[in-house]
Order: sequence, then structure tokens, then C-alpha cells
Amino acid sequence: MPEEQPESKYKRKKAIALRYSKDERAPKVVASGAGEIARRIIELANQNNVPIREDDSLTDILSQLDVGYEIPPETYQAVAEILAFLYRADEEWRREKLDAPAETAEPAKLSADTQSAKS
Repeated sequence: MPEEQPESKYKRKKAIALRYSKDERAPKVVASGAGEIARRIIELANQNNVPIREDDSLTDILSQLDVGYEIPPETYQAVAEILAFLYRADEEWRREKLDAPAETAEPAKLSADTQSAKS
């Protein structure tokens, strides 16, 4: 009899991408999916230096929303914590790039472009 595997090994991976800008009332879901779509969302985030934060409970809640919808008020606290994490990570990345030699200064500009894609 095969050894029983943890449930998480068989759980289908989900991913949600949020966008937030100061002129919006709340963050919006801009991409959502499971399986191959989740893998692609994560891949694109990695390619664009978008920090990723794992939170299975929040992902389960947000995955029920359609793309384009604002997140529900009951998720504000959790999403605020994630946004704070992302802003800190982005700030650290920018500082590292500013400390880099002059020939690598161009990626700092790219970061500003990437930030607009994240927000």
C-alpha cells in the first residue's frame, strides 16, 4: 500500500494578481486562476520582478472574485499587510539598484515602469 501523501501535494495551486492605484477605492483582481493559469501568473510576476506573497486563506477568498472586481472589505486588513510587504520589498530593491555601479542604473528606471504595472 503506497504511503499516504499530504493533501497539499494534490491541492491545485491557485494564484491571484491584484492591482492598486491611489485613485481607486480598493485593490482589484486583475488575474486569477488555478493550475496552469496560476503557474503562468506566478511566472509573469517573477519575470517582472513583482514580489509574491503566499497566503492560502486569502487566495481562497479572492479566487471567488471575478477579474475586475474590487476586493471585499473583509479582506482589507490582510491585503494591506501584503501591500506593505510589497512596498518594502520594492523599496529594498530600489535601494540595492541605486547602490549598484552606474552601468546598472538603467534597471532602476525599469523598476519605476514595473511599479506602474503592479499598481
